[in-house]
Amino acid sequence: MKKLLLSIFIFYSISFETFSHVDHYAKYNYLEYELFRNNKPIGYHKYDFRREGKNLTIYNEVSFKITKLGIDLYKYYATGQEQYIDGVFSGFKSETNQNKKEKYVNISVDKKDKNLVIDGSSYKGKADKDIIIGTWWNHEIVQKKAQISAVSGRIIEQKVKFLGKEDVKIDDKTYKTLRFNFSSSDPSLSKDKKLNTDIWYEEDTYLWVKAAFEKTGYWEYRIKDVK
Repeated sequence: MKKLLLSIFIFYSISFETFSHVDHYAKYNYLEYELFRNNKPIGYHKYDFRREGKNLTIYNEVSFKITKLGIDLYKYYATGQEQYIDGVFSGFKSETNQNKKEKYVNISVDKKDKNLVIDGSSYKGKADKDIIIGTWWNHEIVQKKAQISAVSGRIIEQKVKFLGKEDVKIDDKTYKTLRFNFSSSDPSLSKDKKLNTDIWYEEDTYLWVKAAFEKTGYWEYRIKDVK
């Protein structure tokens, strides 16, 4: 019981006192993650941070493929741009080729009410300005009740649970991390639509270190390069 209460206390302390905005990542220019399926490397996910005055644009690229006996069974490629002005979200767009199926999303901000306007392959319409795009690099996502799919614009209602502090070793480096689980709030969703992902953020820097989930195999994102 004491352990549970301590975990709840730490979670709320982290979420509302120290987690605030993208300025926490001012020292980062490039993040790269290696993607594994069943512990075998299959691709990468890269973030390129470009700054111009008060403007920040994060370019991301994801590429992976699943092969068997030299035959490509599944191929995925996506690019996106996430924009901030003076630390405030101002827009997002992406294009995805998911095994020859094209998906997209464009998100802008309504100038009058500051809420989000989504034009995506799965959802078109308005969304609350407090919802965050689900690109994972930004630890602020642990505060949110919902995230927007960076692939199709679908709004994913979520529950976030703090699982505790954990040492994560990747290659020859050990990270002191905070582990969270993200799960779907809507129990009526089909299994392939449900969110159930564990995310590890470095305790002192809020750097996204690792992600893991089960979906026709065990998948992991592991940090590979930071600049």
